[in-house]
This record gives sequence, structure tokens and C-alpha cells, in this order.
Amino acid sequence: MASSNLRTNNFLRHVESMKEIPSGAGHISGLNAVVLGEALATEENDLVFPNKEFASQAHVQSPEQYLEMYKRSIEDPAGFWSEIASEFYWKQKWGGKVCDENFDVRKGNIKIEWFKGGITNICYNCLDRNVEAGLGNKIAIYWEGNEPGLDGTLTYAQLLDQVCQVANYLKDIGVKKGDAVIIYLPMLMELPITMLACARIGAVHSVVFAGFSAESLAQRIIDCKPKVVITCNAVKRGSKAIHLKDIVDAAILDSAKNGASIDVCLTYENQSALKREDTKWQEGRDIWWQDVIPQYPTTCPVEWVDAEDPLFLLYTSGSTGKPKGVLHTTGGYMVYTATTFKYAFDYKPSDIYWCTADCGWITGHSYVTYGPMLNGATVIVYEGAPNYPDPGRCWDIVDKYKVTLFYTAPTLVRSLMRDGDEARYLSMLVCVQCSCASIVNPHFTFSQLLPTVKPETYKTADIPDQESPFPWSLCITELMLAPYVTRYTRKTLRVLGSVGEPINPSAWRWYFNVVGDSRCPISDTWWQTETGGFMITPLPGAWPQKPGSATFPFFGVQPVIVDEKGVEIEGECSGYLCIKSSWPGAFRTLYGDHERYETTYFKPFAGYYFSGDGCSRDKDGYHWLTGRVDDVINVSGHRIGTAEVESALVSHPQCAEAAVVGVEHEVKGQGIYAFVTLVDGVPYTEELRKSLILIVRKQVCT
Repeated sequence: MASSNLRTNNFLRHVESMKEIPSGAGHISGLNAVVLGEALATEENDLVFPNKEFASQAHVQSPEQYLEMYKRSIEDPAGFWSEIASEFYWKQKWGGKVCDENFDVRKGNIKIEWFKGGITNICYNCLDRNVEAGLGNKIAIYWEGNEPGLDGTLTYAQLLDQVCQVANYLKDIGVKKGDAVIIYLPMLMELPITMLACARIGAVHSVVFAGFSAESLAQRIIDCKPKVVITCNAVKRGSKAIHLKDIVDAAILDSAKNGASIDVCLTYENQSALKREDTKWQEGRDIWWQDVIPQYPTTCPVEWVDAEDPLFLLYTSGSTGKPKGVLHTTGGYMVYTATTFKYAFDYKPSDIYWCTADCGWITGHSYVTYGPMLNGATVIVYEGAPNYPDPGRCWDIVDKYKVTLFYTAPTLVRSLMRDGDEARYLSMLVCVQCSCASIVNPHFTFSQLLPTVKPETYKTADIPDQESPFPWSLCITELMLAPYVTRYTRKTLRVLGSVGEPINPSAWRWYFNVVGDSRCPISDTWWQTETGGFMITPLPGAWPQKPGSATFPFFGVQPVIVDEKGVEIEGECSGYLCIKSSWPGAFRTLYGDHERYETTYFKPFAGYYFSGDGCSRDKDGYHWLTGRVDDVINVSGHRIGTAEVESALVSHPQCAEAAVVGVEHEVKGQGIYAFVTLVDGVPYTEELRKSLILIVRKQVCT
């Protein structure tokens, strides 16, 4: 919202009008609501309120406090952000303007600069600053291997030592400030170590997800021409071994044919996945990490850089097929990721934080490595698959390390929903170990219900007529469920988070009710690779949540919804989500292609950053992301977002996952085609197909 037209009374009027909620309140002023920790959220609940105990200890404790901070961040961004930036170490403070920007292509080239002239180093602020503050013995990283029982730890002092060793090696082979380094590593501790080592010497790291093809890796090598590629010989994800070194070898061969040769390939020996002697090797180019890194000193001078010097390149998919090299710089990104992490997770020094994302994605940059470590946090780095050796692995890790903050993707949430939990079974079998049972859906027969309960999870003395409609009598002598979630306590969890895509309300409620035992707020974050950090997100304790809504903008972010002509729409509406004015974490350009940067993000709606996402704002000012606008199906002139159709489908109790695409239709222009994954054990029937269609019609088309 423009600073001249904040309209704060309307902007958060719903939150302001219900900020004082009595403990235990259920139905409030005609609205259905629950209070954190006091009841489960159901489909009838519009709101989930923080309780007084949680709010009283939060960084932002009320709508009024948020509004005060938000208004200042919009009306005085220089004062707001410079005050926060001063909490970090700067070799030299910035001079002149805190922010210098041109957001309008009609006025010249797009330019975004924050803290220009300020000299700092993000590695120093992540590590040295924390060690000097007395946190040297605090655990920085808990590492959990793919196989249960394989683990490790690094304190902040130990992490600093290892980062310096890698930094000294990189300098020794000729890597200098501004040089690119490709990192193709799995989630070993060596991945954040290498990222921080690059940052320490001013090199520009580009992490490529270790699983991308040789062709994808070669594209990135050709584009940024790195001085070195750093990888490991292999990784195991679940029971599957992936030979990463073979992929790197093929990529280096391909890139050499296109003018980008690699002279050094530093390779970590991951013995749990592949032995050294079984690894393909090219003498003179390939070097074992373990043979060289331990030999280097554990101290390394910091390369002090300007706030606007590049920090990293992260390639994201583009519509042309050529990946886009998103370029983030140092100072603004540092301040923004640290601040968003602190407030969106309500971070406390005693927290143990786990983000399940890989460092090959922006989430792993901002909220596995930089954001947490800038706050001196303890983070979990997990090598394996979240459902290995069984779907309870996540909660085993949560209990093992006493995780308090858990951040994951809706896809994983829905996958774990599908794999089963005690709450799901109990919602179907209301009465156990007694002479009768009733089912939530009375139209189910036992034969329809039975496949959803895995055979190994129950013993029955008397099975009824399997085709009898309910109610029927069932005597269960012993019900042994497979509670992949509830077999673990998860009692340390305090805040949950969601990232990567809009989370549909049914998955939100499962996450809240089952994983969080209805006592953990959910930070349902909206942001992008390009934004660097959270843009729209709940602040735990500050205001009521609506299942599936990202709620309100973070400090300094001015989201607007525009129509197809670029005209801002006020009040309750749907349209294109844009951002007015810059924020410190914004990316500065696309590497080597500033014209594409401007064309893609700033020309569609002049004067705004165009996110490419659709968004609805409800009557209370809450934001609801509807997915990519290029993921819109035009049926008989009606624009239907794929995300809203997918959300409707997965709300069906027998649907675990759904993906929707548009198909050509000779009459309607486009039709809707859905790919659906059913809950384990549920058979496909024509009746089920019709039921899925009906639920879409009910939720989307009426």
C-alpha cells in the first residue's frame, strides 16, 4: 500500500476489532474461531487466534505493534532499515542514501541499491561475530545422515575453522573476489561450509541442486564460467544412490565443448554412498576434499566487500528454456534475511531450527544458511529423504534434536498426510474396543473404509458384512494403528512454517492439528527466489490466522493487486500480485541479461515489480495466493487458477495429491484435466471420479 494511502483502519480492521479474545472462546461475533492450544481447527473455523501466553512472549505481540512497525517501515524505510542494519558489523558504514532505486522502466533503467558504500562481509557476520559474542561453543549445525544413527555436529567455532580451511584452499587455487564457484553438493555439512567460504573471500557461489541433470549443470557452468566445481562422489537419498560425480563429469565435458572449461573439480568422498576406489576419476583435474582441505590453516582473512557487491547466483527456470541467473548482493540481503527469519519464526536463542529445504534452492540459502546463522541459531541439516526409512523420519528427527521451529513445503505435508497418522484413522473409527463404531461419512461401507487402514495396523475378532452400509456393529479386540506422526511426542515444536507454494486449507489444518497438536502457529510464507526473503507472512502471536492465507506483508513490503491494465484494486478483490517500491532483499539483476530482468519483472506493469503470481485479498485484508498467473485455465472465458482446483481436489478425504493442467477443448477453448493420487489403499472407482468432480464444482465453480 502506498505510504500516502495506508488506510490502516481498513487494512487490519478485522484483526484490530478482535484483538482481545477471551481464553476458551469458540464462536465469536458470528464467526467460528479457535484459540491456539485450546481446540482443533475444523473446516468450520475461520480463524485461529494466538493465545495470551504465546503472544506475550512474541517479538510482535499485537496488531497495534505490527501496525506501528509496518507504518514506520513504509513511511521511513531509511530509518527503519538502517536501525536494523546497525546491529550487524560494518567495516565502514554506508554513506548518502540508505536506498537508491528506480522501479519504473519509463524513467530509465531499473536500479535497486541498499546501503551502497557500506563495507561488510556476510560470513564474518554469520560466524566471527557470533564467536566473538561468546557463542563459539554453541552448536551451529546438527547433521543427520540418510541412514538413522549417522550424524554429526559443528559448533560455531568449529564451523568457522572449517570455513577458513576451505576459503584458504580456494584462494590457493586462484579464486578471487568476484569469481564464480559452482557448488553441486548434497545436504552434507560441507555444503553450507563451502557457501560461507566463498562469501568469506568475496567469491560468488552458485549452488546447483544435486540431482539436476548433467545438461542443467552444464548450462549453468557455461553461463557463469566458474573457476572451480565442488561436488561429492555420490549421495544416498532413501535407498537410492545417486552418482553425482558421474553427472559432473558429463556436465564438464559438455560445457568444454561450449567454451567453458573446468580445470579443478574438488570432490568430497561420501563414504556412506560410494567408496573412493569405485569413483570415476580424471587425474590432474579431480581432487579429493579430504586430501587437501584439512592441510590448510583454520584462520583466513576476511575479504571486505561493498554492500552492493555480488553474494551469489541462483538459477531459476525461465519461460524460454534458458535458466535465469538471479543475482543477490551482500548488504541488503544480509539485513533482510536475518530480520525475516527473526520475526516470521519468532526466533529465540534457545530454539532448534529445522528447514527441510535443500541449499540448492533459495530457501536453503536464506533459511538454512544465512538467515539462521546471522541470528546465531542452531540448524538441522538432513541428508536424506523425509520418508526414509519410513514416513515417521521427520518426527523422529524432531524428537531426537528437540526441534522447536519446523519449516517445510506443502508437498511434504500432503505426502505425510497420505502416509497416515493416528488422527486420520480416529476420525473414521470414532469408537474402538467397544461393541459399535460410527463413521464420519455414513455412506462408506466397511469395504470402502478398510483399504485406508493398512493390514498390519489392526487385529479384528469380528469383521462385519463388508458391504453393509453404516451404522454397523464392529468389535475390535485390538487396534494397532501406524501413527507415523503421533508415535513421536513432537512436544518441543513451537512454530511451524510452510514454503514453496500456497498450502491448501485441508493440509493447513492437518499440519496444525496433527503435527502441531493445535498449539503451534503456522508461518505460511509467500516469497520467491527473486525476493530473497519473506514478503507476505504471518508473525506468530501478532494476529489471527486463516488456514491457507499468507495473511499480511512483512515490514517494508508494499503488495498491491492490479487488474490486467495495471490499475490498483482496492478492498476485496482478485488480480495480479505486484510490489510497489523496493525492499533490501530484492535481487538486483539477471546475470548477464539486465534487459531480460526488466522485461520479465518490471515491464508487464510499469512502476511495479510483477511477481507472476495471482492473489486474492478478502474483506479483512488477508492475502490468498492463487498460484502462477501463467497457470490459469480459461474455460469459456472464465479464468480458473490451477491452484484453486488442486486445493479443492485435495480437500476430498480420499485424495492425497492433485496436479491440474489445461487441455484444448473445441467448444470451451480450454478444459480442465486433473492428475490425482489417492490415499494409500483407496481403489479408483467411477463413483469416486464423480465425487471429485462434484467437490470442484462446489468449491470453485459456484
